[in-house]
Amino acid sequence: MDANIKKLFPFTKPYQSHITWNVIYNILYALFSTISMLTLFPVLQVLFGKTEKVLAQPVYAGIGSIKEYVIDYLNYKISSLSAGESTEIVLLFVVAMVITTFFIKNLFNYLASYHIMHLKNGVLKDLRQSMYDKIIELPISYYSEKRKGDMMARMLGDVNEVQNSFFSILELVVKEPLTIIFALGMMFAISTKLTLFVLIFMPISGYIISKLAKNLRAQSLEAQKESGSLISVVEETLGGLKVIKSYNAEPSFKSRFNDSVTRLLNLTNSIGSRNNLATPLSEFLGVTTIAILLFYGGLLVLNDKTLDGASFIVYLTLAFNILTPAKAISKASYSVKNGLAAAERVFEVLDVKNEITSKENAIQKNTFESDITIKNINFKYEDENVLKNFSLQVKKGQTVALVGQSGSGKSTIANLLTRFYDVNEGTIAIDGTNIQDLDLQSLRGLMGLVTQDSILFNDTIKANISLGKLNATDDEIIEALKIANAYEFVKDLPKGIHTNIGDSGNKLSGGQKQRLSIARAVLKNPPIMILDEATSALDTESEKFVQIALENMMQNRTSIVIAHRLSTIQKADVIVVMQKGKIVEQGNHEELIALNGVYNKLVTLQSFE
Repeated sequence: MDANIKKLFPFTKPYQSHITWNVIYNILYALFSTISMLTLFPVLQVLFGKTEKVLAQPVYAGIGSIKEYVIDYLNYKISSLSAGESTEIVLLFVVAMVITTFFIKNLFNYLASYHIMHLKNGVLKDLRQSMYDKIIELPISYYSEKRKGDMMARMLGDVNEVQNSFFSILELVVKEPLTIIFALGMMFAISTKLTLFVLIFMPISGYIISKLAKNLRAQSLEAQKESGSLISVVEETLGGLKVIKSYNAEPSFKSRFNDSVTRLLNLTNSIGSRNNLATPLSEFLGVTTIAILLFYGGLLVLNDKTLDGASFIVYLTLAFNILTPAKAISKASYSVKNGLAAAERVFEVLDVKNEITSKENAIQKNTFESDITIKNINFKYEDENVLKNFSLQVKKGQTVALVGQSGSGKSTIANLLTRFYDVNEGTIAIDGTNIQDLDLQSLRGLMGLVTQDSILFNDTIKANISLGKLNATDDEIIEALKIANAYEFVKDLPKGIHTNIGDSGNKLSGGQKQRLSIARAVLKNPPIMILDEATSALDTESEKFVQIALENMMQNRTSIVIAHRLSTIQKADVIVVMQKGKIVEQGNHEELIALNGVYNKLVTLQSFE
């Protein structure tokens, strides 16, 4: 059995009762499919006047003689009716019997479909939930190598494909095979010769269909990857529309999209051609079998006289009854191939091991007492170390600024403190406890992060700010906005804090977005604040507003400020100057200026900007 099918089993556990009922109703459907065809036999017997007269009620003599008992009982009933009633009543009785059995067969079909629908939709919901949980839990490092569009394609498209394709397996192993088995059983009962003749042709048909299905899984996998690339192009286009337009890059992006969509077209056409061929091919092979049956069966009826006309017509309907499930099996086996390819992509994400998690019995820590100690840490994203034997102590209440050129490792410190990444060597400790021993949620609960990019969501100002304190009152939110120097523009908005700020907060200016990010951190009220280039993307006027907001926020707090603009960190208790992952200078503003080294050079350069 395919490994991905095994991985799906845990998702079906909550829906075991639906699987059980689906199987039961499918068995009953398969049984009544055959019975409904057999009820045509008495109709034909009445029409041809071939009903055998049975005047005494037959006695049931056990399972071995059930066929004879059923035939004798039907003949007895028809004989009883014929004796006292007109032919119309007899015909009405046998027609009513046909209608009843077909109704029961279709009722069981509906009930089986009802239960498989609940199973499919339930598993779809649980798979999506597991995918989303995994997407949120995986570390930031995972997404530095993956396209967002591809993740979206896996979560939406591939999970759907698993739902649509995989559960045809239930039909594949229960409903259709049993329909074939019951029909074949009755066909053997009617004519062993004819049935053996049919069985010679079935493996030949199966072999031809399986040859066509070859390579379908590999092609499906390729198509699903291309679908991920397509969504990525759309997602990147929407995210970078301003840049695309300002650089007149529309033709280039149209070309990228066109190339991707053409590749997808070719793949889906190729897969579709094979899928579409499944039904007509299996039908053609089936009809060929029936045609040969007509010839051979006709000889048995007309020449050998070993088969009567009514039995032969019923036999043919049973043979046709095999065709539909055989077609369904060939079609389902094709869609299972697509499902296997989709499941491979879904479980590729679900099976990723999250390296950054809380240890078992991790320490809960809700207060910050003395210091943060970074000791002899080495860290690399890929091959080259970004931080080399780096050590730093940040005491409670201090504002420590990290400065240096781009690529010196400043933002990496923020990533390591929040455990977005883990150090390769060395330790980071809070109050003497290694952060890897702390519960991840309680560690991040101690910290507020304001990044260079103001990450806001398509929701109200209130919802964006209360992210770290969901039960915050309106008054608390307004107070946080005042500290962040943001209430002066929020109060003038149409609905105040209940105003929707649009996708990524695009209804606001850069400075306004950044002040809302600061308000979010203020409301969370953590003891440690990390400001990662919080003002570098702003114009001078916005920077002044944000700078006041930052100073308000940093009062009586431990702050680590990563700064590009040195004007924003002159009041810091300690300024750490970094170069290529190492500390080259350390001290306050005056001490570093007096050193006349790297810091002084940076200040001089920026004063001319």
